Parts: sequence; C-alpha cells; structure tokens
Amino acid sequence: MPQPKYNPSDVCRVTQIFAEPRFFVDGADSNDIIQGALNDCWFLSAVATTSTTEGLVDKCCVARDEEVGIYGFVFFKNGRWVHIIIDDLLYTDIPKYEELNSGAKTLYHHDKEHYNSWARRGGQTLYFAKSGTDGETWVALLEKAYAKLHGDYASLEAGYAGEGVEDLTGGVSTYIQTKDILNINKFWEEELLNANKDRLFGCSFTGAFDGSGDPAVRRGDGLIAHHAYSVLRAKEVNGKKFVVVRNPWGRCEWTGRWADGSKEWTPGWLEILPQLGHVFGDDGEFIMEYADFLDSWDQIDRTRLLDSSWITSSQWLSVVSRQLPSAWTYGDVCFTISLPKPSFTIIVLSQLDMRSYEAVAGDRDWSFDFILFKRGDKSPVATSLPAEVDSRSVNVEIQLDAGEYVVHVRLDCSHRSNKKARKDARLRTAKARSEYLASNFRADGLAAASLSLPIQAIAGLDFRDMEKKAIEIVEARKKEKEQEKKEKGEEAKKKKEEEDEEEKDKAKDNTDDHSPVETITTTTVVEATVTTVTTIVEAVDNAATAEDPDAEQETPSTSVNLGEAVPSPESTGKTNADSAAAPTDSTTSGDETPASSTNPADTPVDPPKSSSSSSSSSASPLSESDTESKTKVSTPKKKKRRPRVPKLVTVPPPAPWAPRSPGSPPGGGGWGTAPNWGTAASPRPGALQMPSLNNVDDIVHLGIRVHTEEACGAATIEGQLRYELEMEFAKSKRK
Repeated sequence: MPQPKYNPSDVCRVTQIFAEPRFFVDGADSNDIIQGALNDCWFLSAVATTSTTEGLVDKCCVARDEEVGIYGFVFFKNGRWVHIIIDDLLYTDIPKYEELNSGAKTLYHHDKEHYNSWARRGGQTLYFAKSGTDGETWVALLEKAYAKLHGDYASLEAGYAGEGVEDLTGGVSTYIQTKDILNINKFWEEELLNANKDRLFGCSFTGAFDGSGDPAVRRGDGLIAHHAYSVLRAKEVNGKKFVVVRNPWGRCEWTGRWADGSKEWTPGWLEILPQLGHVFGDDGEFIMEYADFLDSWDQIDRTRLLDSSWITSSQWLSVVSRQLPSAWTYGDVCFTISLPKPSFTIIVLSQLDMRSYEAVAGDRDWSFDFILFKRGDKSPVATSLPAEVDSRSVNVEIQLDAGEYVVHVRLDCSHRSNKKARKDARLRTAKARSEYLASNFRADGLAAASLSLPIQAIAGLDFRDMEKKAIEIVEARKKEKEQEKKEKGEEAKKKKEEEDEEEKDKAKDNTDDHSPVETITTTTVVEATVTTVTTIVEAVDNAATAEDPDAEQETPSTSVNLGEAVPSPESTGKTNADSAAAPTDSTTSGDETPASSTNPADTPVDPPKSSSSSSSSSASPLSESDTESKTKVSTPKKKKRRPRVPKLVTVPPPAPWAPRSPGSPPGGGGWGTAPNWGTAASPRPGALQMPSLNNVDDIVHLGIRVHTEEACGAATIEGQLRYELEMEFAKSKRK
C-alpha cells in the first residue's frame, strides 16, 4: 500500500504546543514566516508580500477567540469574499511518548512529562508552516484556514504568488516577463517604487530540472529555480537602485553582488543599511541591485491593491466550448460593458479556480485572452496578454470614456497527456493544424474546422448586433427567393401560352377548310393523339406538382405504337366506350406501369371528329401499307410518385455576422467562416457536433470583473453566449 506524501506524527491544540500562545507578536512581519513540509512556497511568499503592507493581514484575520480556540478568516475567491472558520488544532512532527522506542524513552529518563515539556513544545514541532517568533500562531492558523478553503493541505501544492496575494487582498494580479520590460527606468519609477503602497510584487525564474525530478534547483548564486520570492522594498540610495527580496524558506539567500557580507559593503555603504531596513543574517532576506534583479528573475508578479474607493461589477457564465481539436478562436462568448461616466477601469477575465476540484476537473486545460472594442468601432481599444495554460486570469488597466464597450474572448483548450499515447498524439497533431494554416486558405473540409475566426468579422459588435444583422440578411434572402420564384412562374406561364398558340396555329394549318367532308389520314391521327395525350399528362403533372411542390420534375419518354393505341371501332368490333375500358399493351422506355394505372398513354383515344357527322362513320381501319409505316412518337409519361423525404438544401456561405445553424459543427471558425455544411438535417460528413452540456470537460466557467472609480459608479455587464444566440436565431427563422 503506498505511503501518504504527508505523514505528520500527531495533532495538538495551540495551548499544548505553546506555554503562552499569541496570535500576533508585534504585528505581522515577513520574518515571521517559515515554510514547513508542504510545497506551498507560492502561498507563503504571498503572505510575506502581504505582510509588508501594514494592516493587510489583519483584514484577512477578521475574528478570533484565542481562549476558546476559534478563528475566523476571509478570502477573496472566484470574485467574492468567502468566510472560513477553524479550530486551533495543528499537525506536529513529534510523536507521542507512547510511540517512542525504548532507546528514545531512555534519553528522557522514561519521564513522559519531561518528554512533553521539552520535545513537544514550541513552534519547531509544527509539521507545516510556522512563525519565526516563539509563541506566535498566525502563520500556522492562516495556512490551515487557506487549506480548508481548498479542501486539504495537499491542494496547496504549486501555484503563483500573485494568485495568493489576490486571494488574501482582493487585488488584481498581472504577470510581467522581465524581458518584455522595454523602459526599465519607467518601470522602476512607476512600479517598483510604489511597492507596499498600492501594489505588491513577487518574483521567480524557471530553470532546468535535475535527474531526481525535483524542480527546486539551486543555482550558483544561491537562488532557487521554480520557487516564489517576495519583493519587500525598493529604494534608491546614493544614486543606486536596490531591491530587498525574501525567500519564504527563511534561509538560502542570494550570494551575488550586495549579498550579506559581500565585498561591495564597504564602511561607507554599511551606513545605508538602516535606510534599506535590512540586517545581515541567514534569515532568507537579501539585497539586490536593480540591474541584477532584472537579470536574475524571469517573471515579476504585480498585484494592484483596491481600496474602498473602487466599485466592482461582475458576472459569471458557463461557456460550452468547441470539441477538441479546434482552433483558438473568438466568437464563443462576449461581454458588453456600459460605463455611465469616464473612469480609470480595470477589466479582469478569469476562469473558475479548480484547485478545490482538481480530482474532478477533467482532462482539459484552458487559456484565454480578450480584445476590448468600443461598441460600433472596428479599432480595438485594448488587448490583454495571453494567459498561461495554468493561469486563472488576465486583465487590462485603461482609462475609458463613458459609453458601451464589447469584450470579445478568445478561448483555447488543450488536452492533458494521458496513458493513451496514440490518442494524445492525434489530438495534438490535429490541433497543430490551426497554427500553420494561412488565413486565406481555401476553407473546405477539415481545414474549415482548423481556421480561426478573424477578429475583423466581429470587431465592434456584440452577439446581439450580429444576430440582428443575421436576421436582416435572412429576411432579405427570403424576399429575393420569393421575387425569383414569382418571375420564374410568370416566365413559365408566358412560355406555356406561346406553346398553346403554336399548337393552335399548327392544327389550323392542317385543317382543309374547302372540303365539306374531312378524310382522316394517318398524319391527322398522329397529331391529334399527341396533342390530346400531352394535354392530359400536363394536367396530371400540374396537379401533382401543386400537391407536392418539393417533388422532382421528371419527363421520361415513352414509345407509342399508333397502330395499337388508336384502333378503329370497325377493326376491333367494340365501341369507343368498350375500348376505353379494356386494357391495352404499351411498350415504354422506363419502368412498367401497373395494370390499374390510369396513365393516359395506355388508354385508346378517339381522333377528333369533324363538323360532318359522316366523318366518324366513314373512317376505315388503317391499310396494310399504313401499318408498315408505323411511326414511334415520344410522349411524356406521368412521373412515378415517390415517398416524401426531407429535402436536402445546400446553404450558401453566411455573412461574417451570420451564425451557423444549430446542427453545424462547432469547430468551423465561429460566426460566418464555416463552409456549406447544409442544414441540420444534412451535416457535413464527419462533422464535429455541438458538445453535450452534460460533459463537464466541454464547459469552462468564465467570469468578468470590472473595477471602476467611485465617481463613475458601477458598470453594467451583459454576457452573451454563441450557443444560446444560435438557438434563438434558429427559433426566429422557424417563426
């Protein structure tokens, strides 16, 4: 059975550990903090940074009864303040007397009271974080309350110091890469010199891992890689810029220039130590020159503190994402912000902190950024920096005028590696497709799902604006189709009238007006039969078309043997009525028609009668020579009725603001870049369908906070989701 990672020996009350326990001894100080067995240097670094500003830790520890052993804390988590109440039981690293072996008991003369009073007393017995001041308890109790907020101590492993400062103060953290600082003098004057006033700083750097897998690697200058440090102070003395930094371990200091006891500390420079507030000693606190500070650290965590003069507005949304693999694209979610007055504004976009739910968080990692537009303007006002894969927020600080602004969010989802190496490789390969395709690549097939939506397509518009324009386009296309249908109908009607005129003229030309008695010839019979059959077929065709407007218009040909189709009464010995009732054989070029069919081509038709009554009675059977010269005439056949099926319609490419139909794949580039998928009844083969809301991996919880100055008042926020508006758009189309 595997051993637990953390294995404290015992649990004791504060009064059992300290003879005279006190929550604070001369207030909270960064030198009070010493890290224990837990790998939470990021949080303790945040605590040390927070303790440099007077009163911040007191605001976090809101209530306590030390005699009873009850303590109350508040933390800022996911946009709101959360209350946590704990007791005073703490884990210790010293076992009970009964658990000692005989040799250890001998050292204490087999005296339990002597053992408890000497070995199990004092802060050095604590298993997790402790204070460097004997009898002080606030460090251990604050760490316990923060662990309870997230479920257990193990949940606090690894993190960013800036996030810890946010949770303790309710501020806004920004991660700054030192190589991205273009004007180092401006950064010194506007940022670092304001440390511990309205902003707090931390620092760290990445390094190579050793063979053991332990990321905490110590460099030759004494600094630890993948470890969070606190910036305590920044001061300029005698023309030199100094930064005071602290290691939360309480040891392992910088050994470079201006380190404790280095050659740079001449008698003249030793006099400035009181101005820097520093004392030599192995307590984890050290001094660096500004140039060495920028050269040694990769990342600086800066947290802006917000006091009571700021007003906060916020909103959270559950965003249904595209399924993997999909492009990193805009168009899934946006926020509309209304400012009543001009104000310096801080906009924070964050995801739900999954530290408390790591065991059920799924296999997705999310990163995101956003672009801010003034509503109706195509030019961006501000752009956030992209978030790290495991970072929980990005922000923008900017002076804004009164009015409405649109925040368009770009989401990216990556798949965590798992044991199925082939599946993992396929996902990563497919996702990489979106990173090398050019924006002008022909968007068809799988390429369309890999291309991201150009920001120009939605710049300055929120989803309501795009929905409105999409509805206008649909209405315009509907009117165009109706007009086109009307014009085609008029054209067909005109053509039919012209054909009828031609047939009448042809029949008139073939009539001999000078003979009182008309002789029926083979040619007359042929023309009359064709005209009659065509008229009947067209009438049936028109009726069928009116009944089924979606049916296909087919006109297969049929061969009619005139010698059999038009027999005379004398040759058959039957009347015309009997002939009409009797079935006849017919040779067709298509499928055979059942005997019960009422196909006009299978029914004998009498030739038209002349004005003379003797014309019909004097008609004789066709002669042998006429029979030998039988002529095959192609006549329309009544189309075979087919069962009604859903009509598959190819949808033309929508405008840049037109949403896809609900059945179209979610990975097709957002609003308007999808190819001609077809309707929901006929999705593109192999298309990725909209993910199910029941799949937690397809949902990311995004929140936006807008901090404005008190003179401006509260901002109004409206969140909009692509999926919901697509459904509304589809409903409006059906109506």
